[in-house]
Amino acid sequence: MTQKFDVVVIGAGPGGYVAAIKAAQLGLKTACIEKYQDKQGKIALGGTCLNVGCIPSKALLDSSWKYHEAQEGFAIHGITAKGVTMDVPAMVGRKDTIVKNLTGGVSTLFKANGVTLLEGHGKLLAGKQVEVTAQDGTTQIVEAENVIIASGSKPIDIPPAPVDQDVIVDSTGALDFQSVPKTLGVIGAGVIGLELGSVWSRLGAEVTVIEAQDKFLPAADDQIAKEALKTLTKQGLKIRLGARLTGSEVKKKQVVVSFTDAEGEQKMTFDKLIVAVGRRPVTTDLLASDSGVDMDERGFIFVNDQCATSVPGVYAIGDVVRGAMLAHKASEEGVMVAERIAGHKAQMNYDLIPSVIYTHPEIAWVGKTEQQLKGEGVEVKVGTFPFAASGRAMAANDTGGMVKVIADAKTDRVLGVHVIGPSAAELVQQGAIGMEFGTSAEDLGMMVFSHPTLSEALHEAALAVNGGAIHIANRKKR
Repeated sequence: MTQKFDVVVIGAGPGGYVAAIKAAQLGLKTACIEKYQDKQGKIALGGTCLNVGCIPSKALLDSSWKYHEAQEGFAIHGITAKGVTMDVPAMVGRKDTIVKNLTGGVSTLFKANGVTLLEGHGKLLAGKQVEVTAQDGTTQIVEAENVIIASGSKPIDIPPAPVDQDVIVDSTGALDFQSVPKTLGVIGAGVIGLELGSVWSRLGAEVTVIEAQDKFLPAADDQIAKEALKTLTKQGLKIRLGARLTGSEVKKKQVVVSFTDAEGEQKMTFDKLIVAVGRRPVTTDLLASDSGVDMDERGFIFVNDQCATSVPGVYAIGDVVRGAMLAHKASEEGVMVAERIAGHKAQMNYDLIPSVIYTHPEIAWVGKTEQQLKGEGVEVKVGTFPFAASGRAMAANDTGGMVKVIADAKTDRVLGVHVIGPSAAELVQQGAIGMEFGTSAEDLGMMVFSHPTLSEALHEAALAVNGGAIHIANRKKR
């Protein structure tokens, strides 16, 4: 007998599992389909984010930073640490334990909320029927009043550097090195490349990042990007911009990489090479030819602002649709769609999705950059505050970077908050909350911030927008 559900979700990543839980909480009979298996061959929920993305990479970033601090950052505090070593398999094992706990937690949440888990590959057929193919090849058909496609994304493969998950790896393989490579190449100076490059650089690898674009972090504010390039270079990352990969050859457990830059043809040899040039939507065998759902030539599913596809009752969210490939974007889309299915008038503000790069210092922003606003003809005023003037940052010996607040010159409304420095992700979120409610720079400046905190840097930057900063000299008005 065919099972029938109010909602069937294809994919249990940060968009899919959140959508499924929210739909169940709203009283809808819900099923979620997942096929991903962990190293032990068991179904693991949480998608790329929990299994091989956001969470494991942050575990390695935190472990490697603690090692770096023990080696180079303790002395200033009067702490002597001798003979500090890194047990890489233990570090990777800790990462795996965190992943297992979190993915198991999603399974528990499914049970607690009454979500039915269907193990296998989901494929949307005509009439909102979904075919589920189990690992043993057996199939079943489930019927749904509503379908949410949340199949996620995977690393982009490039012909000049075919991944073998041994010498040439993608972001997944880079999470499981069992020793520190002496030399490491990274193709791509985006979020993933910089984070993974930082992990292994801190542990002693000589890291070279090869980036085809001439501009560093083009999505970030120019002032923040310049500061980031200077800081990461000082930390030891060799970042080569305007360098286009042309080929690679594995020889005796090393890889010879060929690329062209302003100086012509170049070759470098690495012990390991990480390919981190972006991600693409997972849509292989996802839609039957008569499903009615439209995709573009790159494999993204067409949706409107409420994530509805061309078929009534079929939605798509997360990395498989337009917009930034971010776990928190996918999650909020999942909530929005579940609420709309339940009859609520839910909306999502796509203008205020924060972006974060978890290097050290962290780099984060929300809203628009100064160059974007000026390009749109918007007259702006800007306030900045360096962490070098923050008492809390000094106490922590973490004074690199700044907070930048951009406001409309006429209305004083905050249009962007950009941070490079300690706890940048948390400070930007404070800005996002204010911006959601239409805050002005004056509003932020009038609020009471606890002392001493890193948050005071946001307060001072907001004050600086109107020339009222207390703890730095204000720019003279022209």
